[in-house]
Amino acid sequence: MSILFINSSPNHNGNTAKLARVLLAGHDYQTLDLADYKLYAYGQNFADDQLDDVMTEVAKADTIVIGSPVYWHNLNGLLRNFLDRQYGRVAPEFAGKRLFFLFQGQAPTPEILAAGEYTMSRFAGYYDMDYMGMAYNASQAKKLAKEV
Repeated sequence: MSILFINSSPNHNGNTAKLARVLLAGHDYQTLDLADYKLYAYGQNFADDQLDDVMTEVAKADTIVIGSPVYWHNLNGLLRNFLDRQYGRVAPEFAGKRLFFLFQGQAPTPEILAAGEYTMSRFAGYYDMDYMGMAYNASQAKKLAKEV
């Protein structure tokens, strides 16, 4: 089983990555930092766009872990942009994979957590993935780790 952690935090070793280490303790995994790729906004077309590079890595994995810090009471912009770029595109790279979501922030409200979980569970369903759940702190990540 291959695991890909898609880190949407601009801080490669920040709290989102730390939460991934808790979830994925004891497992080998690859990290893809979205901040290292040029993913333009939905509708923009530039020759140096790297969405295809990201999707090549997604295609190689059996399990996808997506992590986002909470920015402005929601998913951060790097993740939102990645999700927006999937809009209207046939994405067989996702089909049949398991998806875990990490949503890390300073005391997010139940409404923020519910919105993040809703977005990611809907995303998983739309692309025929098995949504395994969300963790928002180390305790939750340890519980969810049993499913990895």
